[in-house]
Amino acid sequence: MSRLFCLLFACALALPVQAEGFISRLLNKPVPGGVAVVQLGSAGPAPHATYAGRPVLVVREEGRDWIAVVGIPLSASPGPQSIEVSQAGALRSIGFNVGNKHYREQRITLKNTRQVNPLPEDLKRIDRELAEQTRAYRSFSPGTPSNLQLDKPVDGPLSSPFGLRRFFNGEERNPHAGLDFAVAAGTPIKTPAAGKVILIGDYFFNGRTVFVDHGQGFISMFCHMSKIDVQLGQQLARGSVVGRVGATGRATGPHMHWNVSLNDTRVDPAIFIGAFKP
Repeated sequence: MSRLFCLLFACALALPVQAEGFISRLLNKPVPGGVAVVQLGSAGPAPHATYAGRPVLVVREEGRDWIAVVGIPLSASPGPQSIEVSQAGALRSIGFNVGNKHYREQRITLKNTRQVNPLPEDLKRIDRELAEQTRAYRSFSPGTPSNLQLDKPVDGPLSSPFGLRRFFNGEERNPHAGLDFAVAAGTPIKTPAAGKVILIGDYFFNGRTVFVDHGQGFISMFCHMSKIDVQLGQQLARGSVVGRVGATGRATGPHMHWNVSLNDTRVDPAIFIGAFKP
């Protein structure tokens, strides 16, 4: 009898893990700069969810529950947070908890001091370009992403991780909002999921840049490219080449910089390729 009880007890412990789908296990990293996967239940039509006033990606996980995939900003304080959910005319609030994560520092020396302290005419350009990119990050198309486990845009080692506190010539600037890969100039950059090209530009800081909308506010941005191989509005299949690695904009050498955004929040791309480090 005791052996049977132990077996049943062990099975009971295993049930929550078995009930959680693959996407939840892969993506649920609820820390500043991370992702929270919030269970919304299995009944009814597709819910609509918002977080901090922004619409949130909602999908059905492996034929099971609806889930909200929520991007958490680096500025978020650890502790309780919540999303607002609307379904079939009913409104509810669902909570989740944000944990702690420490991000280390990176110190970079740039010969071009204008890229640290821009001139007044540079600031006008930077403001214009920031507004353009912000509009792209806030895009929210209705389609469901082709895949949430993403492919690496290039085949190469990771270099600068997401979230680094960056100091340029000793002056602190915005944290590193993406993930860098150490690869040679000219390396093809491939879109990690199907999507639509929603912005192309050549920017003061980012250099040659492409935004790809994967659906429901799930967006990839690739920058510092030497060449762009797509056109605005182009529909891309998963694995399509968007451009080539370069060192345009504020870059100390050729590398591939990749941002991932959810609900207009930059999050750690390493989460989506199984390379997240707590």
